[in-house]
Amino acid sequence: MKTIFEKSNGSDGICLTDEKIEFPFLDKSFLRNGEIGLPKVGELEVMRHYKELSDRNFCIEKGFYPLGSCTMKYNPKVNEFLASLEGFCNLHPLSDDEDSQGALQLMYNLQNMLKVITGMDAVTLQPAAGAHGEFTGMKIIKKYFEVKGDNRTKVIIPDSAHGTNPASAKMCGFDIVEIKSNEKGQVDLDALKAVLDKDVAAIMMTNPNTLGIFEENVLEISKIMHENGSLLYYDGANFNAIMGYTNPKLMGFDVVHLNLHKTMSTPHGGGGPGAGPVCVTESLKEFLPTPVVEFDGEKYYKNYNLKHSIGAVKAFWGNFGVLVRAYAYILMMGKNLKNASENAVLNANYLKEKLKKYYDLPYDEPCMHEFVLSGEKQKQNGVSTLNIAKALMDENTHPPTVYFPLIVHEAIMIEPTESETKEKMDEFVDIMVKIANEAKVNPEKIILAPHTTPVKRVDETLAARHPDLNGKEL
Repeated sequence: MKTIFEKSNGSDGICLTDEKIEFPFLDKSFLRNGEIGLPKVGELEVMRHYKELSDRNFCIEKGFYPLGSCTMKYNPKVNEFLASLEGFCNLHPLSDDEDSQGALQLMYNLQNMLKVITGMDAVTLQPAAGAHGEFTGMKIIKKYFEVKGDNRTKVIIPDSAHGTNPASAKMCGFDIVEIKSNEKGQVDLDALKAVLDKDVAAIMMTNPNTLGIFEENVLEISKIMHENGSLLYYDGANFNAIMGYTNPKLMGFDVVHLNLHKTMSTPHGGGGPGAGPVCVTESLKEFLPTPVVEFDGEKYYKNYNLKHSIGAVKAFWGNFGVLVRAYAYILMMGKNLKNASENAVLNANYLKEKLKKYYDLPYDEPCMHEFVLSGEKQKQNGVSTLNIAKALMDENTHPPTVYFPLIVHEAIMIEPTESETKEKMDEFVDIMVKIANEAKVNPEKIILAPHTTPVKRVDETLAARHPDLNGKEL
């Protein structure tokens, strides 16, 4: 495929005026004298070019997207319509409260919904996405101990945690203490007790964890931590597994962030957009970023007066377009949010049982919304997990998350979400079985995949370290 520069043929698009435009208010040294160097093609050719580019993109509407830990569920189009309403998308973020009552009411209602869903007592909608929510939550924990005059320097993180967890805690000035998982893929209680002391501020956990396994000792962990005066942080990346069945408050957590762009079905990927609200217990609500949205019985307003606030963590008041989409999704689902989790868990267990005969399953436990296979069996024939992922691209299926979590060698992390039908999952099983069989009898075919995509094998390491974005090699 040619780039738009290579298609340039000297044509002009729409010419708005033949008059020469003067800019007397600008110094002539700032004005360009020569050509700008942009491609010259007609409007129709521009449209065709970018339509051709868009057809190369993979999306949830094009095929199965079992990207573990990412919850790539279907994003209802009505959410997009509501987020594009003029009163929302054209509202300036610095508008006075009197001129923003509709938007503030939406934010206030969403805060209350998230309090019910998580069981927590107070919410900030400011954080831009998941890792930003983690950072915000850890800043709150840091400030909490500072106000108490308790100098706590450590945060405990299981080895199955999301990679952003230790990074977020470290950015807030904590030392990271990693603990190993037990034979069930859960937090090892003896390992936890061995590192717990009065310097520990918190433990960061995901439940279900990154292996897709529910931490059955979570109440015992909560008791141990709280008796030590420590707090518990809940990473909400896997929240799609538990809605309506339990919540972080019941498990004993003090702080939780949610990925609205995952659980509440708003588009994400490619670096954004996202929203990572943070919910806290009553004892931490005065530490939230300001402002929070409140209601005095007559009007909605932004409250900046929180006694121990960590201050704003984002310009303006959150990724509002994502908040609108999430609000619409929750309203439409209502009590059926529980069904979403139920179906997500059912789908994951169905796939796990179908595939474990063909791929290694390091932790053969009932899973929640996702599970982790291993490509070790295929590796014996020279076929790596990366090769399997590339082969899936030939089958109109997005590869799962690979090589994560790090505690599983040749990891293949699969999350079907609740969006997919049994027919689609059976199709995925057939594809995975086909690849497993091909890896035995004709491994070279899998090793050289993909064969049908516009771009074939690329050097990921070279691309990451020396990105070339001019597209000349396409």
